[in-house]
Amino acid sequence: MYKILAKLNKILLPSFTKQGLDISKAKKWQMAIIGYRAYVTKRALG
Repeated sequence: MYKILAKLNKILLPSFTKQGLDISKAKKWQMAIIGYRAYVTKRALG
């Protein structure tokens, strides 16, 4: 289930690293997306 969700995230959600976002200057909603993507990726790999 998490592998499918990770693939959907990759397609649907923006990649802030490709945009050159500085994490220390990220807004709260950007941090929420980063945290969510990290959680799903960790679960998909484990």
